[in-house]
Amino acid sequence: MPGRTPEGDALTALVLPVFALNGELLEAAAVITAPHELTPARWQVLGAVLEEPLPVAEIARRVGLTRQSVQRVANDVVAQDWAHWQPNPGRRGQNLLILTGKGRRAITALTAEQHAWADTVGQEIGEKNLKTLGTLVSRLTDASRRYRQAAGEEPSPEAGDHSSRAGPRAGT
Repeated sequence: MPGRTPEGDALTALVLPVFALNGELLEAAAVITAPHELTPARWQVLGAVLEEPLPVAEIARRVGLTRQSVQRVANDVVAQDWAHWQPNPGRRGQNLLILTGKGRRAITALTAEQHAWADTVGQEIGEKNLKTLGTLVSRLTDASRRYRQAAGEEPSPEAGDHSSRAGPRAGT
């Protein structure tokens, strides 16, 4: 079997640091959300409906998770009274998730902490570097998707569709 190209070696060397970054971002999100009795997953789902009510399938697409995992979290945030279901006039049977006052207050409360984290970490790395990195990560994600689609591969339900839109967006 032939060896990798230099580009393939560089991409392979990038995988572990990206996994470490993913873990760190999830840990930072856990620290930010914990005082507000939220989790990073709850934050993602609530943040997705901050501006408008959405059905579970659309939330899943926007945050890059499976519909099933979003459904579990949505049921949880409804049970905790952070959101409630509203009939969807456009699609019967696909209710819309909408924030309650309690949910909106929770998202608003953690916004200052998220901003402090983002400002401090962002200042250390620099705006230009972060914008470049964001562009490169999006290009890498798209290239990997094109490769998988050309090979006829579908993402596993466990992996979800981790689009470049994934991650807590609420209050950002």
